[in-house]
Amino acid sequence: MTIHTGHRKQRIHVWIARLRHFNHSLIHGLLTRQLYLAQHPPDRRMKPEHRAHQFLAGVPLHDVWAVDLPSPRAGITLDEFLRVANERLYTPAPAVRGLLNLRLLTGRLFGWDRPRPSTQAAPTFADRLTDADRARSLAPAGVREGPDGLFRVVYRFENEKLVELINRTVHAAALSALIETANSYRFYFAVYVRSVGRLTPFYMAAIDPFRKLIVYPSLLRSLRANWDRTMVALGT
Repeated sequence: MTIHTGHRKQRIHVWIARLRHFNHSLIHGLLTRQLYLAQHPPDRRMKPEHRAHQFLAGVPLHDVWAVDLPSPRAGITLDEFLRVANERLYTPAPAVRGLLNLRLLTGRLFGWDRPRPSTQAAPTFADRLTDADRARSLAPAGVREGPDGLFRVVYRFENEKLVELINRTVHAAALSALIETANSYRFYFAVYVRSVGRLTPFYMAAIDPFRKLIVYPSLLRSLRANWDRTMVALGT
């Protein structure tokens, strides 16, 4: 009886610790987002020099995040950062991995990640690539990456990368971009979402609180940590 009681108390302490971590992530994510939105009005969050600014014209910009990174030296590119970081910008925290696994499991149960017959031949964002875009890209369009290979590369330029995802819930694009400023670097992460049916708005409304308050703030914190480690590896 004493042993079972001890195990029960231990489990309770574990869940309390997890709840505290969740609340901390929630509050930190909310504060981070509100601070960024206050400092960056909507019309200033994306830079005109981003290719995606024109490339995805007509596709709703769903969300934009930015994080300032220290500048150990001039001339660091997103491609260099990716190569030295073994192509991993982010290191998902346990809470983020748990949410991702839950999403993948739900997607398998409901068939969300299978292409819809009506969209199998639908235009992709990669279809918008010009000859100049293809020549400039450091990776061919269509290469799969990410969890379960759900994302496909659209283009990868020296300081900008765009990937897309098409399934039964959304047709989305995720932009990663790096810009050198006067005293630092600024990393941008943006999400564009095009509807694929009546499910899209309900799906986005359901996942938005988790994305905006937990997932993205956590990923951007891990990006900053990866940046610091990468700069050490580069010997800067």
